[in-house]
Amino acid sequence: MADKKKNSFYIQGSILALASILTRVMGIIFRVPLTRIIGDEGIGAYSNAYEIYNLALLLSTYSIPIAVSKLVSARESKKEYVNSYRVFCTAMLFSVVSGAIAAGVTYFGADFFATTLFKSRSSAIPLRFLAPTIFVFAVMGVLRGYFQGKNTVIPTSVSQLIEQFFHVAVGLGAAVIFMKAYEDSEYRIAYGAAGGTFGTLIGAVASLIFLGVVFVLYYPVLKRRIRRDKSGVTESYQTLLKLVVITVIPIILNQTLNTVSGTVDSSLLNTVLDAKGYSEEARLVLWGRYSSKYRLLANLPLSIASAIGVAIVPNIVIAHTNKDTEALHTKTAQAVKFNMMIAIPSAFGLAVLAKPIMGVLFNDTTEMTPLLMQIGAAAIVFYAYSTTTSNVLQGISKMRYPVLHAAIALVVYAGVDYLLLNYLDMGVYALVVGHTIFPMIISLLNAMRIEKETGYRQELKKTFLLPAICSAVMGFVAYFSYLGIERLVHSRVIGLCGAIFFAVYAYFVLMVVTKAMDEKELYELPMGGRIVRLFKNAGLLHE
Repeated sequence: MADKKKNSFYIQGSILALASILTRVMGIIFRVPLTRIIGDEGIGAYSNAYEIYNLALLLSTYSIPIAVSKLVSARESKKEYVNSYRVFCTAMLFSVVSGAIAAGVTYFGADFFATTLFKSRSSAIPLRFLAPTIFVFAVMGVLRGYFQGKNTVIPTSVSQLIEQFFHVAVGLGAAVIFMKAYEDSEYRIAYGAAGGTFGTLIGAVASLIFLGVVFVLYYPVLKRRIRRDKSGVTESYQTLLKLVVITVIPIILNQTLNTVSGTVDSSLLNTVLDAKGYSEEARLVLWGRYSSKYRLLANLPLSIASAIGVAIVPNIVIAHTNKDTEALHTKTAQAVKFNMMIAIPSAFGLAVLAKPIMGVLFNDTTEMTPLLMQIGAAAIVFYAYSTTTSNVLQGISKMRYPVLHAAIALVVYAGVDYLLLNYLDMGVYALVVGHTIFPMIISLLNAMRIEKETGYRQELKKTFLLPAICSAVMGFVAYFSYLGIERLVHSRVIGLCGAIFFAVYAYFVLMVVTKAMDEKELYELPMGGRIVRLFKNAGLLHE
């Protein structure tokens, strides 16, 4: 059991997932005081800037870690260490050039993007502060992908935590300083948002420095491995550059289509509501509630799906390269089930506890924000599934299909959003509906394509049905626990913490009792041995 566990991608995925969760939690911690400093209007400008930034990042560098990981792992599995390092060098050159171009276009085009897409001139100010970060991420992405291709996510995980720590510490301080420095400016709020984005830049620089130090320390080991390379195969830099480009482009397109949905959301909301007479301030408030409250929290459990997706790619590549169909099916099933075990209860929990969560985190007592979460919680499940299955298709070199599926979903979703906004006058609620339809379409198309390409058929009962039933019961436990504790101690914070504790406990007990999880799967979880012993001592598992 120990050896299997040591080599399991669950461990790599869990490490990366834990780091991702911590960074997302730190991000939420950051957004809470930032929202109170600059208000919903400022958060709207901040979020608009991030939509363009994320798009530019995707087009230039965000796909690099997955692409480098895929190419490096394929060569490492064949002990072609020279070619593995050559992939790194080629990808670094590609990223530096593309990152510099994207950073320049974003910086000098900030006014155009802000006014054309969002009808919001103030959004250009935080966007300019974000632009240099794109170049930093270009270099950092290659280093992360190289280590991930060598089947270690420790450097990536630690660098993420360092990045987020400096982002929070610097961003909040800069927001206050910038607001005071420009207190007489009509763009005072926008400069406060720019302070938050300045923290993003400093965090990225700190993370890059850490990864650079790790690479320098690893370099002597790398040189020894290169000297031991007896594969007799050396790929030219020209050939590898073509491979990098061929690998990167489908991933870029897929991730761009997935991320551009947020840009479409903001653009449609601002354009349609502007035509209906809404002021810029009113539109930014609506967008701030949707993007920096609902979507921020909905994305928290999705960090696990992204982490598992990153961790599974090398395993899928190796299984596919070795034509090991059984291993391919097993890894796919494990990744999907692990994600569903987290995504399904997360969706139920966030929906049931939406009101106290919004109240505690954001001091938001409106009816709108909790309702957004309740309507859109199902999107968490679909995004988790679509992310994992897209990574599987990329791992088996069927990279055009995630792109095609995302394109189809984007067209349908944009059409639905427009109809709901323009003709049914649903306002920001239309975005939540579209936010659910988009990953749902991708999930269905991905599942059909994986079955056709690999013969893998998705197991339903233990992966979806039983976790959904357990999560529904968990939802009742969470809701009534919160009501009881809050009325007893008159504290929303204590009531929420207690409800979450009882909900998590009830969910895992139900998963074991219904046999949705077996002992082997429990062992694979972080601290799995302790969890198994706990359930055995409670009489829920038998020797």
